[in-house]
Amino acid sequence: MGNRGVPRLTNRPTRRGRVLTPGGRLKLRWGGIGIVLLWIVGGATVLVVATPLGRYLARGAWEELKILRAREPITRLVRDSSVAPATRAKLALVLEARAFAEDSLGLPAKEAFTQFTQLDRDTLLLVLSGARKDWLSAKTWWFPVVGRVPYKGYFETDDALRAERDLAKDGYDTYLRPAAAFSTLGWFNDPLLSSTLRADSVDLVNTVIHELTHNRYFAKGEAVFNESFANFVGARGAERFFLSRGDSARAARAVARWADDRMLGTYWARLFTELDSTFRAHPGDSLRDRRLALRDSVYVASRRSLVDSLAPLFRTIDTAYATRVRLDNAALLARRIYLTDLDEFERVFAEEGRDLERSIVRIIREHRDGSRQGGR
Repeated sequence: MGNRGVPRLTNRPTRRGRVLTPGGRLKLRWGGIGIVLLWIVGGATVLVVATPLGRYLARGAWEELKILRAREPITRLVRDSSVAPATRAKLALVLEARAFAEDSLGLPAKEAFTQFTQLDRDTLLLVLSGARKDWLSAKTWWFPVVGRVPYKGYFETDDALRAERDLAKDGYDTYLRPAAAFSTLGWFNDPLLSSTLRADSVDLVNTVIHELTHNRYFAKGEAVFNESFANFVGARGAERFFLSRGDSARAARAVARWADDRMLGTYWARLFTELDSTFRAHPGDSLRDRRLALRDSVYVASRRSLVDSLAPLFRTIDTAYATRVRLDNAALLARRIYLTDLDEFERVFAEEGRDLERSIVRIIREHRDGSRQGGR
């Protein structure tokens, strides 16, 4: 595994020295996109390598193969006295969290998180989002199996920066940030990555349960539902996990972080609604400059509200977040992927007597039923 100590804590993924840090409280995971590798492994390589999509998928497959090839069993590492005690404790916690997710929450763990890969870099990959400057319309990319998604991952910094520049030239807001984890929806033996192991114990358990939620249910082409639902399960699952261990302090921390996420989710929803109404009230190409001017006014007022009204209520977030968090259409839509309808999930949770497993079953059933009705 190379370095047997605690995983590196820096976050400097570029050779050019540019520091890319996650967007505040947005804990980014690459949920589901890893499944595009199936198309490659399934024999389609010959058909697509001559196209940009084919080359992109082939590169993703190559990176996945490198990750899989470097795996080591976590059970062996936990017993290895040459591994730093703090790292061994975190690895043991991952095994316990995945067992809890499967046994108590009904989330198919399969072989995920039974192995560990030490990356040769501090960031797994960079994720790019884009949105029109004068309309709340996200740039999307199509991939086999998963359908359209509002983000695209890059393993090479130069490729990510080039794609970001191209989007900006086309008139989009752009948002480029690191991601520390991903899921292949159970199709591959997803290892725990050193980039994920940096998290504290609460976020680490949250991440494991979040990713295993994708194994249970993943709606094609519905990134917002998939990620927001997994955030709910990850947060409430982490709370229940620590309570089952008698660790009330970490359970309370999980609840506090979830409360902040819900508060931010409400804030982003209100901002989205206000911007959407503003844009729709001034349609057409002739009013584009007017939309842009009004957009700037909305963001200025929103920043003031975030700093003056919301930041004092934060329980787990540094109040400086309110002054530095990025506010533009691309960043807003990216955050909405992970923080939409959180209070609706909480409503179901309350109605089901705070039984998380029953809540999961009901939310999935209602979403499937709604999707079928929508398809009609």
